[in-house]
Amino acid sequence: MHEADGRVVSNLVVQALRDEPLTMFGDGQQTRSFCYVTDLIEGFLRLMESDLQATPVNLGNPRESTMLELARIIKEEVGSQAPLVFNPLPKDDPVRRKPDITRAREALGWGPAVPLERGIAETVADFRRRLGLEADVPARAAS
Repeated sequence: MHEADGRVVSNLVVQALRDEPLTMFGDGQQTRSFCYVTDLIEGFLRLMESDLQATPVNLGNPRESTMLELARIIKEEVGSQAPLVFNPLPKDDPVRRKPDITRAREALGWGPAVPLERGIAETVADFRRRLGLEADVPARAAS
């Protein structure tokens, strides 16, 4: 992810690393399902090697997390005390996302393996390196 791509994970991680207020939209109760890139790649590889031709298969993580939970996990990983700021929820923003990965589990033997917390830790470490903030690692994030 690019640090300015406008996605929620990169936005919140960069804001936390820079000790800027973390931007929430709506009340933060809308959910998303985050899947780490290595899990998705494994799912894509299994799908490409399968006989499922034109059959739709959802790849993703069925674990729902609220935006507030995501912000808490990121703040803890970074060691940030930055406040949350709340902006109006865009009209077209979905309030819930949760993929049904039943077909991927049954036909591909696939499911996500990387927990959200570990994926966030890896993402924070990557952004720290790219933003040149490695020397600023708080005690919590370093352990």
